[in-house]
Amino acid sequence: MKQGIHPESYRFVVFKDMSNGHTFLSRSTANTKETIQFEDGKEYPLIKIEISNTSHPFYTGKNMLVDTAGRIDKFKKRYAKKD
Repeated sequence: MKQGIHPESYRFVVFKDMSNGHTFLSRSTANTKETIQFEDGKEYPLIKIEISNTSHPFYTGKNMLVDTAGRIDKFKKRYAKKD
């Protein structure tokens, strides 16, 4: 591994899956202004993610529809038949 190319400022961060609300604690260098109180009672920076292993169809074995930012509603409205 090359020296000096990896960041030194890893910190504990809570990741929150926005499709099902699952949270988990990991280390990251990602910046965020939001914080959340985790299960252990401490406050950590919060990173919101759209999908994780708890909601991804590959890991769950289910075909689950994840609608982020109302894309499906926008599509249906745009291509709906007019009366």
